[in-house]
Amino acid sequence: MSDLLRPPSAPGHAREAAILLGAVRARAPLTHCITNAVVTGFTANALLAIGAAPAMVDIVGEAGIFAGAASGLLVNLGTPTPEQRRASREAVAGAVAAGTPWVLDPVAIGTLPIRTELARELLDRRPASVRGNASEILALAGRSAGGRGVDATAAPEDAADAAVELARGSGAVVAVSGPVDLITDGERIVRVANGDPLLTRVTGGGCALGAVMAAFLGAAHADVDADAGADALGAVVAAHLAYAVAAERAASRASGPGSFAVSLLDALAELRPEDVESAARIELGEVAA
Repeated sequence: MSDLLRPPSAPGHAREAAILLGAVRARAPLTHCITNAVVTGFTANALLAIGAAPAMVDIVGEAGIFAGAASGLLVNLGTPTPEQRRASREAVAGAVAAGTPWVLDPVAIGTLPIRTELARELLDRRPASVRGNASEILALAGRSAGGRGVDATAAPEDAADAAVELARGSGAVVAVSGPVDLITDGERIVRVANGDPLLTRVTGGGCALGAVMAAFLGAAHADVDADAGADALGAVVAAHLAYAVAAERAASRASGPGSFAVSLLDALAELRPEDVESAARIELGEVAA
């Protein structure tokens, strides 16, 4: 078994993140994004900066075809127009048929009924990963009515049990964003303490992370034969570490949200695998039976 595929131990998560960043750079995984209109450009630029190849295909009649050819897919429900809802269903069907790993980002679900119903429908199609803030994860698990629009009103630890429940029920790796990100596959929990508060001051900070997750899952999946199976938890943790370490570097030279957004793209492009490994701040845990 290669280092890329080996389920990581406590120090191994940082090493695997470094390996996977190198894999993204080497393969430029084609990352299909159906995402919200507010963040399309920033998301595409973040993918280009980290070394992936973005494609924002959200047209019915094309989305399913493209998802089958892509390395990874992001479905973000930030602006779920009727066309995007149909394209999302089509893309997920294409991804499932082709074995393309895909990420569900259930933006602002809970109080808003159309996107909430769609998120729960798509969850049944078994995404490789689900990411959201604590309020979104609680709402997807049916434990709350959601947050304040796209803003969380709960902390990641408040959603830990819901995240484990979702992971076990859906088979997805569930990532809860916050000051310390919480990531679980239903059996293991990883907490990533890297990052910077300026990520919450830039539109698309979390949405772009979902796309980076799809790219890392696609890069990991490319090295796996049909019987081996990728370690999705490792790929999701790797994406969070790479993105959060870049955010820390960007914040150190930014004077505010505007310069931070530009600096984040530069930091993603400049990031080296060894930077991720040396800067990683992670904590591993097991889920109580």
